Amino acid sequence: MEQIMRNFFLFLSNNKTLTKVAKKYGFRFGASRFVAGINIQEAAKKIKALNEKGFVVTVDHLGEFIDSVSEARQSAEECVKAIEIIAKEDLQSELSLKLTSLGLDISHELVMENMHKILQAGKENDVIVTIDMEDYARLEKTLQIFTSLKQEYDNVGTVLQAYLYRVEEDLEALNLYNPYLRLVKGAYKESEEVAFPNKSDVDTNYKKVIKQNLLNGNYTAIATHDDEIIAYTKELEQTYQISREQFEFQMLYGIRLELQKQLLKEGYKVRVYMPYGADWFGYNMRRLAERPANVAFVIKGIFKK
Repeated sequence: MEQIMRNFFLFLSNNKTLTKVAKKYGFRFGASRFVAGINIQEAAKKIKALNEKGFVVTVDHLGEFIDSVSEARQSAEECVKAIEIIAKEDLQSELSLKLTSLGLDISHELVMENMHKILQAGKENDVIVTIDMEDYARLEKTLQIFTSLKQEYDNVGTVLQAYLYRVEEDLEALNLYNPYLRLVKGAYKESEEVAFPNKSDVDTNYKKVIKQNLLNGNYTAIATHDDEIIAYTKELEQTYQISREQFEFQMLYGIRLELQKQLLKEGYKVRVYMPYGADWFGYNMRRLAERPANVAFVIKGIFKK
């Protein structure tokens, strides 16, 4: 049943019609549990509140199915605006973004123009920018863009997904660039030709790449809510005397808050991935696919005044 629900929500996440409807009706359908607000001003207040509790943040302006140059440039301006507010208000936050929201599917020139603008703003304001990984069809382009930008900017990182067979090879290829990497299990529906279909295999591979990247000496963001993966990371820390300056745990805004607090109390760096924006539907559906138990919160949101 859980796999059926996962596939259902992943299917919904790619529906452009529902995305447009969700934009029209705003946050009524439970989005506020996982999304910090419509604009960066709303998100900034929540970033500040988390900072005061000891958490750091990475903020993401949501945007999917961008199909015009003007929309892509508008999304880039929003990213620059977020960087400037992070700096102005002295927030402990990084920026995450998706290349599709900046024109990846339109042209290489457009997405590179937008990324240079964003990374230059990040460089001037001392803000790190992480390029999120999307579906497999866009993986190769994303890595090529990251490695190209990494040669010019130190303040750029990216994401690797443990459910892909090729992730170990990608990890070793990126090791040449001393990368800042966020490691995740993966949240898109992929073919068995490219991705492990079974959770146990994904978990095993995830542990393998976490260890690999830490022992390579690269900064590692372990993005998970999985108790077993967190315990494994702690074991690696003890066994190999890995400094806590070399890694952090990342968790999604609105999910497993008590666990986030516990890790912070234990002295670990905890970064909250905080999305904001009107284009929340696809993101929300992928969160429900990852953790179908969250459906209850959405149902409450529908009937809540």
